[in-house]
Amino acid sequence: MLSARGRTLLMADADAATDIRDLPRLQNKLNDIQQGGNAVVVGSRAHLVDEAVASRSVFRTVLMFGFHFLVSFLCVKGIKDTQCGFKLFTRKTAKALFTRMHIERWAFDVELLYMAQRLGFPAAEVAVNWKEVDGSKVDPLLDAIQMARDLVRIRALYMFGFWSL
Repeated sequence: MLSARGRTLLMADADAATDIRDLPRLQNKLNDIQQGGNAVVVGSRAHLVDEAVASRSVFRTVLMFGFHFLVSFLCVKGIKDTQCGFKLFTRKTAKALFTRMHIERWAFDVELLYMAQRLGFPAAEVAVNWKEVDGSKVDPLLDAIQMARDLVRIRALYMFGFWSL
């Protein structure tokens, strides 16, 4: 992201699970909410939650809702799907956020959005078309523990001034 040259910068997962044809909807929302050259728009699969619950095991469903609760309680308010890998940033916002990041694992999206909210950058969510792609690298139990640990780290280390904005 720091090497990109466009006015707007798209972050997308390598598996192309999100339909690229949704990009104009993110761009329109970014244009609508931008203030002082700052904004971030998050692709969201929140509208697909009922379908996801129906197709997941009880264990994965509990982990999903637990993670969403912790994210909302500890770090990011008002964004239902922090983990969708389809996010659009203004160049100015991307530079401000990606130069300050600390988290390198699954919860890095949460840190990005936590910083955006703390810095007062406008953020919005736009429903996207998404499909499950085989080959997930997520280990439900081990990665859930890592993510929970990272959420606590994000909140505590910023709150106590070990990491600064």
